[in-house]
Amino acid sequence: MKNVLVLGASGYIGSQLLTELANQGYNVTGAARNIDYLKARSATNPNIELTYLDLNDVDKTKQVVANFDIVYFLVHGMAQGHDFLKYEISLAENFKSALINSNVKHVVYVSSLQPKSGHSQHLYARKLTGDIIRQANIPVIEIRAGIVIGPGSAAFEIMRDFCYNLPILITPKWVDSKANPIALKNLNHYLLKLAEVKPNKHHLYEIGGPDVLSYRKQFNVINSVLGKSTKLISTRLLTPRLASYWLKWVTSVPASIGKALLAGIDHDFIANTKVIHRLFPQKLVSYQEMVKETIASEGKFLRSDVWGFEPEALKRWQPGFGYYAKHTGATIETDLTHEALWQTVKTIGSRESGYFFADILWRTREWLDVLAGGKIPVRRTPSKDNLKVGDYIDSWKVIRCEPNKFLSLFFGMKGPGLGRLEFTIKDLGHKRQLNVTAWWHPKGFRGLLYWFTFMPAHMFIFKGMVRAIVSKSKKRL
Repeated sequence: MKNVLVLGASGYIGSQLLTELANQGYNVTGAARNIDYLKARSATNPNIELTYLDLNDVDKTKQVVANFDIVYFLVHGMAQGHDFLKYEISLAENFKSALINSNVKHVVYVSSLQPKSGHSQHLYARKLTGDIIRQANIPVIEIRAGIVIGPGSAAFEIMRDFCYNLPILITPKWVDSKANPIALKNLNHYLLKLAEVKPNKHHLYEIGGPDVLSYRKQFNVINSVLGKSTKLISTRLLTPRLASYWLKWVTSVPASIGKALLAGIDHDFIANTKVIHRLFPQKLVSYQEMVKETIASEGKFLRSDVWGFEPEALKRWQPGFGYYAKHTGATIETDLTHEALWQTVKTIGSRESGYFFADILWRTREWLDVLAGGKIPVRRTPSKDNLKVGDYIDSWKVIRCEPNKFLSLFFGMKGPGLGRLEFTIKDLGHKRQLNVTAWWHPKGFRGLLYWFTFMPAHMFIFKGMVRAIVSKSKKRL
């Protein structure tokens, strides 16, 4: 039984690859920085272990990587923003160092197709990463893919959001560039097969689906599946760079990721799949079918501990809700103990604490719900000594509760989307970190407009909350 490490396991490819590998009988370890989210998303499986790892930590990276047979490298730095090229190269260097003198037999690296002309920092970073990893002199199998179609694929979610949210879409001329997107299930087939091989040298394969389509045609297919009629107008006056500046206003995909992707799709990306298809044959899913399957399964992420398997969330979810969540919040560090902070956090909504800061805004929002067809607000506060899942705090519902660590509340008021409010207490050794975060999955353009309407309040309300919680906790001592 091979021991397999998946680096970047919290991403949309990595998070589901863990289960696929475990089902094949491998001992699988998933490593990521966002380990709490990964634990909440991952199904319980005795063959899966999850561990926190920041590849910036050279010593910890060497320690984690050392004794695995196979490593899947699925890490990228697009979420870092403008400096992600330098960031990705540094992570690749650290990973290369960890591979040297390790027991790793081979690495599977998921990379990106490279254009024959033009330049993109995102695509260049993918190429450089492969070059650096190969310097460790351990066999590396690099898979170069274009757009992968599956729930959570940033490139697909951007196109899907455009179709849902805009009646007219003005695009750069790249909309007529061509690609052959691949279904997530087809990518998984190759990734699983590559765990069975025993390479003695480096290999590089291109993968793609059976249909070569322009992005304009891809938009038309998505529109057809959704029953939408978004009209596309392309112009040379709008460059991919200019188009990227308004991404955050029309899609729920993080703007930093969207900008990196848009900067690299003004070329044809058509994979030559003959070699890998001959080695590992499978039936390739058509573009229309992969779009249908993806849209049909997008709501499955609600069936996880992220939402506490909350029935009301499952009931309210519908096609058109953003897969990615808009979010905002605030963080503060303090000398107070976990217990001291928790004693205050769990009093949220009570007469004693209210919502800790700007209470009148929270109460006003509840009464605005009446104008939207909601019910008259009812004050409901559970026993502060026994806060548990299922309790109601006014219009909020407790969907996850870990005393002294974590509290998640489901947004119960009417609104064009799904939301939750989370409180997290982390141990930093000599200090504790308190974080308050609001998450919002917008329903179409109305859901985005709703989010941005409250943005002025978001700019100060959460900072006020974390400060007030610390202040109230100190007064309790």
